This record gives sequence, C-alpha cells and structure tokens, in this order.
Amino acid sequence: MPTRRTGVIIAVIVACLIVLGRASHFLVDWAWFSTVGFVGVFWTIFTTKAVLFVAVYAVSALLLWVNGTLALRFVWRTRLWFPASFQPGVPAIRALSGPPAGLFGSGTPMLPWRLLILAVALVIGLLIALDEMGQWDQVLRFLYQVPYGQNDPLFDNDIGFYLFSLPVYVALRNWAWLLLALSAITAGGIYLVHGAIDPNRWPWRFSPAVIAHGSVLLGLYFAIKAWSYALDRYLLLYNDNGVVVGASYTDIHVQLPVLWLLIGLCAISAIVAWANVRLRTIRIPIATAALVLGASFVFAEVVPGLYQRFFVKPSELQKESPYVQRNITLTREAYNLRQITVRPFPAEQDLTFQALQNNRGTIDNIRLWDWQPLMDTYAQLQEIRTYYKFLDVDVDRYHINGSYQQVTVAARELAPSLLSANAQTWVNLHLLFTHGNGIVMSPVTQKSTEGLPNFYLKDIPPVASGGPAVTEPRIYFGESAGGYVIVKTSTPEFDYPQGKDNVYAYYDGADGIPIGGAAWRSLFAWYFDDVNILLSDYITGQSRIMLHRNIQDRVRTIAPFLQLDRDPYMVISDGRLYWMQDAYTTSAWFPYAQPQPDGTNYIRNSVKVVIDAYNGTVTFYVADAADPVVATYQRIFPGLFKPLDAMPADLRAHIRYPEDLFNIQAQQYRAYHMDAPEVFYNREDLWQFPREPTGPDGNEGANATRMAPYYIMMRLPGEPHAEFFLMLPMAPSQRENMVAWLGARCDPLEYGKLIVYEFPKDKLVYGPFQIEARINQNTNISQQISLWNQMGSRVIRGNLLVVPIGNSLLYVSPLYLRAESGQLPELKRVIAAYGDRVVMEETLPAALAALFNEPLQAGLSPVSAGAAPSGPADERARAALEHYDQAIDRLKAGDWAGFGAELDALRPLLQELGQRPATSDTSGPKN
Repeated sequence: MPTRRTGVIIAVIVACLIVLGRASHFLVDWAWFSTVGFVGVFWTIFTTKAVLFVAVYAVSALLLWVNGTLALRFVWRTRLWFPASFQPGVPAIRALSGPPAGLFGSGTPMLPWRLLILAVALVIGLLIALDEMGQWDQVLRFLYQVPYGQNDPLFDNDIGFYLFSLPVYVALRNWAWLLLALSAITAGGIYLVHGAIDPNRWPWRFSPAVIAHGSVLLGLYFAIKAWSYALDRYLLLYNDNGVVVGASYTDIHVQLPVLWLLIGLCAISAIVAWANVRLRTIRIPIATAALVLGASFVFAEVVPGLYQRFFVKPSELQKESPYVQRNITLTREAYNLRQITVRPFPAEQDLTFQALQNNRGTIDNIRLWDWQPLMDTYAQLQEIRTYYKFLDVDVDRYHINGSYQQVTVAARELAPSLLSANAQTWVNLHLLFTHGNGIVMSPVTQKSTEGLPNFYLKDIPPVASGGPAVTEPRIYFGESAGGYVIVKTSTPEFDYPQGKDNVYAYYDGADGIPIGGAAWRSLFAWYFDDVNILLSDYITGQSRIMLHRNIQDRVRTIAPFLQLDRDPYMVISDGRLYWMQDAYTTSAWFPYAQPQPDGTNYIRNSVKVVIDAYNGTVTFYVADAADPVVATYQRIFPGLFKPLDAMPADLRAHIRYPEDLFNIQAQQYRAYHMDAPEVFYNREDLWQFPREPTGPDGNEGANATRMAPYYIMMRLPGEPHAEFFLMLPMAPSQRENMVAWLGARCDPLEYGKLIVYEFPKDKLVYGPFQIEARINQNTNISQQISLWNQMGSRVIRGNLLVVPIGNSLLYVSPLYLRAESGQLPELKRVIAAYGDRVVMEETLPAALAALFNEPLQAGLSPVSAGAAPSGPADERARAALEHYDQAIDRLKAGDWAGFGAELDALRPLLQELGQRPATSDTSGPKN
C-alpha cells in the first residue's frame, strides 16, 4: 500500500506540474497577443487546436475503447479459448463453465481488463490527438478556402480543391489507417492473451469470435482502401516518372482505369467480409485479402510498368507531349513564371564612353562594396564598442541630395553575449543592456582616398552626412534580440557610450506586458524559471517585460502559417527605424507542378511585414491580393492583414523583390523557360546559374560556386530612368558563356514584374567565369596581385557584376587589400572589362576612362561623398592624387621603377596646377 500511495502522489505531482506548465504558457501567450493587438489571432488558433484535439481525442479513444471492449466481451461471453497446454489430439476449442484461463492463468477478473483497455485507449488517443492537433492550419484552410479560379486539365476541379481540400482528405485517410491498425493490434492482443488465438501450431487456429471481429475490421480495411484508391486518382497529378511531373500517358490510360477497378473490387470485398460475420469461416477473409492484394500488385504495379516499357517508351515524346505541356503550363503558374516578359537583348559591341555619360543613373550606382568586406570594415569603424554587432549588410535605395542612389545599410544591434564574463549579470542582461543603437549607411560606389567607405549615416547617436535623419535610433527589436528584457524599471537603461561616460535612457514606447503585480511577476518567474523576476527590487508597478524581440520569431509567433524570407532589412522612415520582412504563402499540393527539394511546389510573396524597431509594432500588408492562399487567411483572420495601399508611401518606396523567391523562380526557370514540349523533353536549352571563382584572389582553386542574384540600379533599354532591380545572369548548361539575364523590378510603380532578356543564339557573350579567367590572364593585373600578396597584404577579389548598359554589357569587379594580420579591408582597385579589353585602375571613373581610351573626365562617379563640384583643375588635382597614391603603393611593394614612373607622371600635373587657377564646373553630381 505505501508503494502504491507513493506512486499515486508522484503521478499527481507530475500531472500538476504539466498542467501548471501548460497554463503558464497559455497565460503568457494570451497576455503577449493582447499586448501586440492580435488577441483575435490567438483565440482563433487556440480554439481550432482545442476543438481539433477534443474531437480527435474523443473519436480515437472511443473507437479504441469500443474495439477493445468488444474483443474482451466476445471472449468472456463465449468462454472460448485455447489452453496453454494444447496438445495434438485434444479438441481445439472447449466450452467452460468458468472464466477463461488463457495465458495468464485461470480466473482473471474482468474489471481490471476493462480498466486496462480504457487506460490504453485514453493514452493512445491522447498521443494521436496531440499529433493531429498540428493539422489546425489545414483544417482552417479547408473550412475557409477561396477558389483558385482555374481548373486542372484532368478532372476539371478548381485548383483550390487540391490546395485546400485534398490535404485534409489525405490526413483523414491516414488517421483512419492509424486507428484501424491500432484497433487490430489491440483486438489481436486481447484474443491472443485470452487464448482465442492459438499460436502453437501452424496454421494458427482462431475462435469464431476472432473470425467475426476480424471480418468487421477487414471490411473496414477494404472500405478505407477503396476510399484511398479514390484519393489516389487525384494523387496521380503529383507523380513524377522522370519525364512528366503530374499524370502521364500511362497514368491516365492505365493507372486511372485500374484505380476504378480496384475501388470496385475493394467495395465488393468489404461487403463480403462483413457478410462473413455470420458465416465465420477463415477462408473468406483469406481469399478476399489475397484477391485484393494480388490484384493491386498485378494491375497497379506490373501492368503499368509493362505498358510504360513496351508501349509508351518507344514513342515517349509523341505520347507524353500533351502531358509535358501540362507540366510546363502549371509549373509556370505555380511559381508565377507566367508573368515573365521575354525581350531580346542584342548584346552589341558598340558601347561608347558617351553612352556611359548618358547612363549616369547606372554608372553612379555600380556596387563596389561587397557585403563581406564591407561588414568587416563596418565592424572596425562603426561597432564602437565590443557589445555592438552588425549582423548583416543590406542593399536599398534612397533619394539623397536630389539623386536616386543605391546604398548599403546595417543596423547596430546589441549583443549582450559579447559583454565580458564578469559583466554578464542578470541586471545587465535583462534590465540595463536592452537595445541597440543606430544605423550606418554608405553609398555603394564611393570610397575615401584611403579606400574606406564614405558614410551618409554613422556614429552614436547617428550623424547624418547627406543621408536621411534618424530621430529615434534605439533598436529594441532586431535580428539578434532574443531573450526577454524588462523596461520602465527603477534603474535607467544603457543607451550609448560617450567618451569615458555612458548615456542612459528610459523606454517610453508601447510594447511590453505589465508585470508590476505580484501575480504577474510570479507567473513570469515560473515561465522563465527565473526567480530574479519575483525578487528584484528594480521592478516597479510601471515595469513591462518584452518578449519575442527577434523580429522573425515575433512574426512567426503571430503568423506561424507564413514562410519568412531569410533576409529582413532595415528602412528609415520619418526619422524612425523599421524592419521590412518578406513573407510567403506556400503549398505542396499544386497539381502538375515541379516540386522544390523541400517538397513545396507553390509560392507567392503575398505579404510584406513591417516591424517598428522601437515599439515592436507588427503590421501585415497583402502584397499579392490575387493569391487565393492569402485570401483564405484573410477570411480566417479578418483583422490581421491590411492592403498594401495602406502602407505609408515612404515605406512603400523601399519594398524590394525578395531574393529567396527570385532564387526559387530562377531555379525553376532554368528548365521551364522552354515552352515547347519537344524542346523541354530533350532538355535542348537548359540553363544554369553562372559559375564564379571561390578563391579570395579570384583564382578558381579547387571549386567554383554558382553566382547569386544581386541588387543593381540601372536603366532598362527604352526606359527614361534608372530603376532598382534584382538580377541574375544565365548560362547554358555545361557552358560558361551567357545566354540571358533575368531581372525583377523593385520600384513601386513596376514592382514585381519579371523580365528576361535573351541574347542572340548565334553570338558569343562572355559569362562571368570567362571574364574572371581573362582577368587572371592579364599579366599586369596578375603581377600586381602577386606582388601585393608577397608584401604582407592579402588581396580580396570582390564579386564580378554584369551591368547592362543600353544594349551592351559591362563587367565590373572591385579589389580589396587587407593587411595579413588586419581586419580592415580597403577598396584599392576597380577592374572593368568590355569586349576584349580588361583594365584595372584605382577608381571606377579611371577604370571606365581607361577601358574606352578616354581621358578621365569630371562627373562620372565621385571618389568622395563630400567632394566639391568638379572642374578641370579638380580633375587634375584628383589625377595628381591618384598618381601619388599609386607611387606610394609601388614604393611599399618595392617596385622602384613603377615608383619613379608615377613621380614622373605626377610632376607635370603639379606644375600645371601651380600655373593655372581652378575653375568650377557645376555639371558634376551634387552629393
């Protein structure tokens, strides 16, 4: 008795702890959702989960309990069993006057067995319900589904049936299979334990009760199997035979009729099995099972295989062409490739220096700062203190000093883990160091004379030098913010360092759950397993606790049904900092569509999410109102989404086409740009992403990686202004030359439009890898790189950019130098290529001038953001400075001949400057 009592006490304590844990999670989630203004979303998800859990639990436990109880009752009433001491010659089944002995001995009471069956049913039902509760999203999509508006070509069902209904039917079928399998195992175990099944001889002997019960379960198996075959008709639209994704010729002409045959056979077998409840013969179940399994193997496996091999294979292209066309059409629909506009690109070789002048919007925004060297440079120049961290560098565009400029931005976030070990106290981690501070911004093309980036925004608090002003620089919500912090306490928060002192501030925003009361403090102390929350004297009646401060975790908590882009970026609007997060609606159930490696075969960038970095306010905007999936979610959560037009114009100017979606679409377009079935079948025009070297100095080394898409500012042929684009060159499969480039327009008026410019098939257009090879083969460039590497500097080759200008292509690549033991890369050279020429100069204007054998002119692209208006004297001064810098580089490298040559070139420029006064030319950029 003491042992039993102790077990009961332990079980009660464990149950109470589980209930308290679940209750604390519920209360904290409810409080947080209420604080951020999405309590309706919380209740919708919670109610759906609860109803689904109760329904599945009740049905599963009830069916398992009824099944087990019936088995026990059949055994008990008939008093039939096989004695454990069964011997040949002894009657196989004996009727007794007492309870069945079975394998556990005689006289086993019935009540414990009933309780055991009930307990097993409740536990297994609980496990099933907990698992099926995760289907809440599918259930809601099924109940609130919006028609797609387009039908599949085989069954003429609206595609919404496949996106919303079919997944639920498949889930119900799988649940039915699981319940049937568990029921059979439960009943079989009961019959075996009580001796109604004799396993001691072959073939096994079964009592009439076992045969009757088994016939019922077998009939259910055939019924579910018939339903499964009915669903398999629709699942043909997801087959992949290596030629066609979707229903192929064999699927439609053989598999589909076979499935109808098997549906009828299973339906008849179910009726026969149920009729055997009265006949109670073992031969009928064995015969029907053998018939169904044999027919399934022969007609569903052997016959289609033979038909495919001997009838379809010899004429595969002819027979599969209509179904290949379906695959092409619906894959393009699933990935929104149908909107791509195809235009010719002559790839002419008539680019002139004047054409560069006419495309200043493109030239002045060629990105020379790659994210990794720039990140290292930002870290050295602008992290200020060790506990600040730049986690990412993003590319965006702003109107600065009257010009549309491409810039790089990075948020200065707080990383408490970088505090010294003795400073990582509870007060510091949760009360004092609560937020990051500020943002840095620099133009993508400009550099200082030392080869460092110029800053439009820098320092703490942010200092604007041409960039937009920031009036609220504090970052409480970001890419790194993870743990909770408590604000509005009696101690001020660290704001930023100022010389030897620190500046402190108090949070006056709207986010946070009030925890001034003892009950709330106790709740959060339990929730976080942190007694300091309950005991700290710093927490006052006005204190608030901030949760989910990582922006992606914050968005996922509110909308777990959205898939998030991996690269959120920061935007400045009206002096405040906002995070822009792209979100996708996806599905794995689009018919005839080529799936991705993760199984999804439908995607839309339907939602743009904006998060206030200070207040944590999250706003969801519908970016693609035509998407039926997001329209369904709008019906499920009526207060969650806003139309894109409701986004402030200043923020809407910074939306951009997401790189993850573009990558997925480009991957699919490699094959699915071929719209002729015969071309697609033969893979005659398969594309690939171009290769680029992986070595830091630009050499191929052992491997090469595939080129990634990049943002660029350029003017399309025939367009009046430069636009912000996301683009990627394309190369033919197994070749290095280029055949096209794919671009996505990002500016609001043309947002989301995809364009592919295809090159003439009879013209060779150098690809990035071929240009890289030509750069490495250039003796002047390779010698200079070797010389730098030998003199204690490390050469870092930047990414090669393909820049469309007019109907021609220009290639530009930056080159950085970093001391062998240093962490500060400097932009030292710019390599440019066009036609058969490759040059390397100190600046982009100098490289472009050398590329076209033109003298360096004013106004192409300034070296410094703060440069004064350029004139002839200014250009001579700049040229003199370039020769001086090159002379110093030659001196450091031990190149005395080069040093002397640079000094010789410097002398006449200095003499001319000393003789003539400077003149002003206001045609240069006003940066």
